[in-house]
Amino acid sequence: MNNNFTFAIKRSSFDENYNPSENTRITTNFANLARGKNRQENLRNTLVMINNRFNTLAHWDNPKGDRYSVELDIISVEMNIGSEGNSTVFPAIEILKTSIIDKKTNERIEGIVGNNFSSYVRDYDFSVLLPEHNKNQAQFSIPENFGELHGNIFRHFVNSSEYKANFKKSPVICLSVSSKDTYHQTGVQHPVLGLEYQPDGTSLTEQYFNKMGLQVRYFMPKNSAAPLAFFFAGDLLSDYSNLELISTISTMETFQKIYRPEIYNANSAAGQCYQPDLNHQDHSLTKIVYDREERSQLAIEQGKYTEENFIKPYKTILEQWSANYSL
Repeated sequence: MNNNFTFAIKRSSFDENYNPSENTRITTNFANLARGKNRQENLRNTLVMINNRFNTLAHWDNPKGDRYSVELDIISVEMNIGSEGNSTVFPAIEILKTSIIDKKTNERIEGIVGNNFSSYVRDYDFSVLLPEHNKNQAQFSIPENFGELHGNIFRHFVNSSEYKANFKKSPVICLSVSSKDTYHQTGVQHPVLGLEYQPDGTSLTEQYFNKMGLQVRYFMPKNSAAPLAFFFAGDLLSDYSNLELISTISTMETFQKIYRPEIYNANSAAGQCYQPDLNHQDHSLTKIVYDREERSQLAIEQGKYTEENFIKPYKTILEQWSANYSL
C-alpha cells in the first residue's frame, strides 16, 4: 500500500488559444468557456474583463487604467495512488495561478495560487454521495465523515514537497456567496477587499472547506455588486499584497459575472443586509453565454466517473489512509 501519496504538477496557459485537457472537468469555469464555436471569442472577452477590472482596482499611479495585465496558469494536480508496481494517476485538483505584468516597469509579479477550485472528488461528494444519502429521507442530513477524504487530499497536497517547490504562499480560493444565506456588513472595510460581510450561519460549503484547512471571510470590493467568499489559511489581510489580492478579485469576479450574473452583474449593489437571489431579474448579461443546466448535469456525470474510477477501486486504501492521516 502506498501510504504517502505523491503529486505531479502540470501547468498550462489560460489564454485565447486554451484547449482543455482530457483530464479537466468540463464544468470548471475556465474549461467551460473554451467550448463551442465561440470559444476563442469567449476566452478573449474574459481576459479583457479581467484586465479592465484589475486596472480599475489598481488605480494608483495608473492614470490611463492600462498599466497592468494578468496572466493565468492552470495548475493541474495529479495524484499517484495504488500499490507498488501498480500505481494509478488520478486528476485530483485543478486551480489557477495569477501573475501580474507591470507594463510600466516591465516587471512580472507573482500573484496568488488557488482562485478557482476544481475537484472530481468534490463532485462525487456533492453530486453522488450526498443525494444518495438523503434519498427517500424525511429530513436532510450529512453522511458521517463527509468531506474528510477530500479535505485530507487537499491538505496533503498543500503540505507536500511538490507544492512547496512551486509556490511560496498558501492558496486562496474565491467562490460565490450562497443564495441560501443572508449576509450582514460588519463595519470592517479593507482598502482593496472592500466591505466585509458575515453570514447568519455556517454553510455546508464552509464546513467542507474547513476540512481542507481553510477558513472564510466575505468581502465586497469597491464597485462590486455582491460579496465574494475568500477561503484561506493564515491571515488573508496581511499575508498577501494589494496587487496579489486584486489579481484574485479581478479573475474570480469576472467568472462570477459570467456564471452568476443575477448576483455579480446585478444593476444595484448589495446593501447592509443582503441575500443573493439567482432569480433576480435586474441584472445585465455579459457577451459570454453558457448553459447552467448543462453544468449541473455534467457535475453528476463527473461525480459518477469519480466513484467508478477512484472511490470504488481504491476504497480500502483511501479509507485507511484518510483515517490515519495527520500533518
